[in-house]
Amino acid sequence: MNKIDLKKDKYRKARGGHSRLLDLSCAKCGAHLFYYQKDGPGILKRTYLDRIVDIKIGKSKLVCPKCKELLGVPIIYKKENRPAIRLFEGSVSKKITKSSPKNNG
Repeated sequence: MNKIDLKKDKYRKARGGHSRLLDLSCAKCGAHLFYYQKDGPGILKRTYLDRIVDIKIGKSKLVCPKCKELLGVPIIYKKENRPAIRLFEGSVSKKITKSSPKNNG
């Protein structure tokens, strides 16, 4: 995968201007899911669709491609009227990574 440029927009600014790239994987089997730009501090409760970097997720449930575990459901985050995936607690593992992650396959 090529170098990833993190988005610098109103959502990032609203969360203090700090972003990091997370490598998200299934907590059950460890399968890579996607890279995600996390803006601001705090725990990861949801993933906004416009912050998912390497795959496109539609308005369907987030399911692990390997073990088929249900990891999250689609929502519209009402405060910002943004489509997102609400993650189930403990369903994903995350690792902070550099903005030029290695190709996983």
